[in-house]
Amino acid sequence: MILVLFFTLFSLVYNSSSKLIPEGSAVFDDSGFTVLTNTTEHSFGRVFNNETLFIKNETFNFHFLFGIVPELDQQGSHGMAFVISPTMGVPGASSDQYLGLFNQTNNGKSSNHVIAIELDTHKDEEFGDIDDNHVGININGMKSVISASAGYYDDEDGRFHNLSLISRKVMRLSIVYSQSEKQLNVTLSPAEFSVPPEKPLLSLNQDLSPYFLEEMYFGFTASTGTVGSLHYMLGVSITPEVEHPLMDLTVVPTLPPYPKKSYDKIKRILAVCLTLAVIAALVASWIGSVFYWRHKKVKEVLEEWEIQYGPHRFAYKELFNATKGFKEKQLLGRGGFGQVYRGTLPGADAEIAVKRTSHDSRQGMSEFLAEISTIGRLRHPNLVRLLGYCRHKEDFYLVYDYMPNGSLDKYINRNNTNENQEGLTWEQRFKIIKNVASALLYLHQEWVQVIIHRDIKPANVLIDHEMNARLGDFGLAKLYDQGFDPQTSKVAGTFGYIAPELLRTGRATTSTDVYAFGLVMLEVVCGRRLIERREAKNEEILVDWILELWEKEKIFDAAEESIRQEQNRGEVELVLKLGLLCSQQAESIRPDMSAVMRILNGVLQLPDNLLEVVRAEKLRGQPEISMEVLLLDMNSVNTLTFTNSFLSHGR
Repeated sequence: MILVLFFTLFSLVYNSSSKLIPEGSAVFDDSGFTVLTNTTEHSFGRVFNNETLFIKNETFNFHFLFGIVPELDQQGSHGMAFVISPTMGVPGASSDQYLGLFNQTNNGKSSNHVIAIELDTHKDEEFGDIDDNHVGININGMKSVISASAGYYDDEDGRFHNLSLISRKVMRLSIVYSQSEKQLNVTLSPAEFSVPPEKPLLSLNQDLSPYFLEEMYFGFTASTGTVGSLHYMLGVSITPEVEHPLMDLTVVPTLPPYPKKSYDKIKRILAVCLTLAVIAALVASWIGSVFYWRHKKVKEVLEEWEIQYGPHRFAYKELFNATKGFKEKQLLGRGGFGQVYRGTLPGADAEIAVKRTSHDSRQGMSEFLAEISTIGRLRHPNLVRLLGYCRHKEDFYLVYDYMPNGSLDKYINRNNTNENQEGLTWEQRFKIIKNVASALLYLHQEWVQVIIHRDIKPANVLIDHEMNARLGDFGLAKLYDQGFDPQTSKVAGTFGYIAPELLRTGRATTSTDVYAFGLVMLEVVCGRRLIERREAKNEEILVDWILELWEKEKIFDAAEESIRQEQNRGEVELVLKLGLLCSQQAESIRPDMSAVMRILNGVLQLPDNLLEVVRAEKLRGQPEISMEVLLLDMNSVNTLTFTNSFLSHGR
């Protein structure tokens, strides 16, 4: 009865002779649903209306209800799409990522004359998909002109609410094109909404008339890959007005569950054999563990996290002997993380640094696991190498390569620490800056996952015996997959190096690391801390003082006096300007680390109008920097390339 009422509602907008024609795996099931796909892998199905539409240079309004029932709870197949096409389906279409719309040969061709609204449940890197749960507007190909994660904006408070396309729930998609305004709006909402939200999910300001022929067809298509999904189309409404029709369903239809696969006799036998094998393995493992613990002289407890992470585990006795019993004279430093001791591994004469953290501290435990899970799997010449770890009673121990020249902090703050400390030459400083930049580039863009360090500062940059810089201390690091938006529950880092947007939102990004690195660059060149109360009033804040000198065309005077030489003037000024750029208050104008590295290597040049941009940004607080503000000499290929990367973040 529900479906009868539902389709009676939509019969008002159909021509009496029009009907949907199924193709491929599409069927009309006994319940009255249109099912585009079945449980077959790598297949597609589609339905198209058999009568043409005359929508060229016209306003149109489509509304339809749909639902997706996945085989797996957290994984969709590929998705479905609403299509406007000059034919009843594009000939030669493929399944999987092509959704039964295009194929590898015709994808993206202007001769297609196809407009599609995709409901994508699989992230395809080749098409630049933003995630595996989004809505996109596609023109002539599978790469979306504009897309957004599935959801809707609340009419009452304007807040965005996420929707899962594979939630097995019926949803409504509204597609409204105004010919007079040349605007296409797409709105997603739950089926129980009688009218869609006022604010659309997607809005494309573009004249669609050039893509339409005089006569067009509309339809729906969906496809599967290695994972199955059932794609339902429940009904469609077409009107020539922009206003949304009222669709007040008394009861929202419920979609049938995904059919369970039947197991044959061979599969059942394999399942029984596998179960027996697992039981046998568990018994053997239990016997082995009993034997091991009964005969082990030095007992140390394995915990679940030790199975997950892979660095070498040291015996406590090894570290005790290496550090001479953790004697005070072996102490290299102490802080909120614990103590660091110098040691020598017996028999190998290898010098190590051992960091000890208390098990009682919840923060100590979380930082200990962060370092093992993060740096334990990294291999880069400018990262401090984690050799292994140890757990003994209530203490955790991390073992690193020993850095004989200590931290960068003592070299650039000699006036506040040790005035007898030998200063760094410009060549050494420039090398250190590039070393740290290389390490951050690896963390942000070159490893399999994105790592945000969250505590970039001179004290966490260590110098080896060849004066190479290595980035260390990953106790606050955050690791996440490509395309995932990291959210943190609290602000972490060191005062002075925390980006302003992190204080406001609590959201750490690669750009917040760039901000701190910019400040470190300035400290390395100037040989002083960010804030020096003993300096003159206008020199207390390092960033403000350097900017003031730059405005007076005296930025070179900000460098530490011992490195001011005419032959290095260009490099010194470059690093000072780049440091100011990276440490800007507005996140939108900071470059990513790939651009920073190319600038330091001389591949890219800084914009000629950078001072004006920085000065304007300081005066206005945090402006919205537009592309036009940063456009440079269009004849310079390097500068133009830098401008593009300058405004883009991520990988």
